[in-house]
Amino acid sequence: MAGNDNTVLVLGATGGIGGEVAGQLRDAGWQVRALKRGATEGKRDGITWMAGDAMDAQAVRQAAKGCAVIVHAVNPPGYRRWSELVLPMLDHSIAAAKAEGATLVLPGNVYNFGPDAFPLLAEASPQHPATRKGAIRVEMERRLEAASREGARVLIVRAGDFFGPKAGNNWFSQGLVKAGQPVRAVSYPGDAGAGHHWSYLPDVARTMVELLARRDRLEAFARFHMAGHWDPDGTRMSTAIRSVVARRTGAEVPVRAFAWGLLTLASPFVATFRELREMRYLWRTPVGMDNAKLVAFLGREPHTPLEEAVEAALDGMGCLPTAPVAVAA
Repeated sequence: MAGNDNTVLVLGATGGIGGEVAGQLRDAGWQVRALKRGATEGKRDGITWMAGDAMDAQAVRQAAKGCAVIVHAVNPPGYRRWSELVLPMLDHSIAAAKAEGATLVLPGNVYNFGPDAFPLLAEASPQHPATRKGAIRVEMERRLEAASREGARVLIVRAGDFFGPKAGNNWFSQGLVKAGQPVRAVSYPGDAGAGHHWSYLPDVARTMVELLARRDRLEAFARFHMAGHWDPDGTRMSTAIRSVVARRTGAEVPVRAFAWGLLTLASPFVATFRELREMRYLWRTPVGMDNAKLVAFLGREPHTPLEEAVEAALDGMGCLPTAPVAVAA
């Protein structure tokens, strides 16, 4: 295996999944480098920060020198200029992985798949996307598969909608609740009765770390699906949030329908809203994932109980008081 076997470069280490993976790899004994535009260079909290942009091929190549693994967890903020930036950034990571003979890790999602593959997605399900972002995701994986035949190794871990202690661009922190604000209500985007798939970021990161610890046994182009937290009718996540808020604050918060109409009105003016609206089909139909391959390989899927995960997420996002409020019996 090329490079230093325990040296990893994380692109997107200030984001939700990138930050979780970087921290967990560090804690597992890896030498972690993080590339960030405008970063103050040096080692902080056990991670070596390097200044550079994922859009700069030379910066990525330089940062990846000697690395056995590259984690490609970088995305344009708020989906802005997604179609222009996503593939060039991936190409730079692929070039660096091929040069180093490194394993390139990509956090995947369900955008690749269309209705013909629903309701339960396996790694080999047909990829006929219904959206522009989905088509880009398919192209990303096509390029990664080609790279796996040209000196790089590839690991894709596909999960559902993220939630976790860091806010990030996700439905949990921008839709159901609002990061940094007390929970006054749960705003739920899904249709009544439509199942939905959630993934707790620390569990996704733990899965990646455990797979990387066994990467000598992975195929050159390895893909795994996580079952995560399946909400069979769209009420389980809302109930968990309400339960945590009631226990911590004594407040009983209502569940309201997400304001898709307002999003539609504002979408001509706000790029993020346009992109979110495009994914509405995933809230109208059940889409789950089959984790049989992952369980067969690892023996289990890392899994934090839902209410515990929700409480950690709300705490981390600043949505709960720092100390539990005494509730009268």
